[in-house]
Amino acid sequence: MVRALGLTSGGLDSILSALVLRDQQIEVAWVNFETPFFRSDKARRAARMTGIPLRVENITRVYVEMLKNPPCGYGTHMNPCLDCHALMLKLAGSIMKKEGFDFLFTGEVLGQRPMSQTKPSLRYVEKRSGFEGYILRPLSAKLLSPTIPEQHGLVDRERLLDISGRSRKRQMKLAEASGITDYPSPGGGCLLTDPGFAGRVKDLLDHQDDCEERDFELLKYGRHFRLHDKYKVVVGRTREDNRHIARLIDPHQDIELRMSDFPGPIVLIPSGAPKDFIRTAAALCAAYSRAQDDQPARVCVKGPDVSEILTVQSDSRAKYHPYLI
Repeated sequence: MVRALGLTSGGLDSILSALVLRDQQIEVAWVNFETPFFRSDKARRAARMTGIPLRVENITRVYVEMLKNPPCGYGTHMNPCLDCHALMLKLAGSIMKKEGFDFLFTGEVLGQRPMSQTKPSLRYVEKRSGFEGYILRPLSAKLLSPTIPEQHGLVDRERLLDISGRSRKRQMKLAEASGITDYPSPGGGCLLTDPGFAGRVKDLLDHQDDCEERDFELLKYGRHFRLHDKYKVVVGRTREDNRHIARLIDPHQDIELRMSDFPGPIVLIPSGAPKDFIRTAAALCAAYSRAQDDQPARVCVKGPDVSEILTVQSDSRAKYHPYLI
């Protein structure tokens, strides 16, 4: 039995690429890599719908090392699309070798994305992955050079496809013919393409050498203020924000601030800070609470080495706008 391991995002192209191969009685399985920048929800849903086995692996640590200095640079924002794909295919290739799969496949469509799915881009990714010749793109295979599994007769090239361009009409017809009706709309899966989030990622990498997964998760919530080169403050915007920030607090290293007498946000100083900075953060906490401007306000401060109530003057929020990330 021929076995193929595919990268999947859970999108329609990923689904169709697997079905094209499964129609040739090839045993297909998927791997999905997740980080704080992209999750596995869509992939899990696609696996349940199609019955294709799926493994999900968190690659945050190795991904962040690549993200700091991607050889091919970034896209419009902080998205290192080519080196991202190369890294994932390298990791998938290691699984392929270890578990006896015959080749890798993806749902990439030639010309669908103007930067990452051109012929030169696909070749770059393949060479950087270390598995040149073993990566099949079933939806566009007839427009690309034959891969090793095609040359060796493991895949019938004539039954592969020649889809190209940004139109999804052919994919939608194939989905209908295959009974696939529940699939996500294209794009929007990677937070590194979001300008606001990307700005926060850049700020974090510029100011912190050793970033953990929690640090990136925090970027999704609240307002972030860079009040000092070494320290920043996260301020909840909504009740939902506060809930997520509270979940991510590390009591062994973080400083948490809450209003004592007025409704207000959860405020977090990740990894702590000196006393003078804590007082500044307390004033920021008061500014985003229901306390009146220019009135004394009490702020509860809790951390690994501190538990106190500070009385600060509530400032105007406009004072802090220049520091907003």
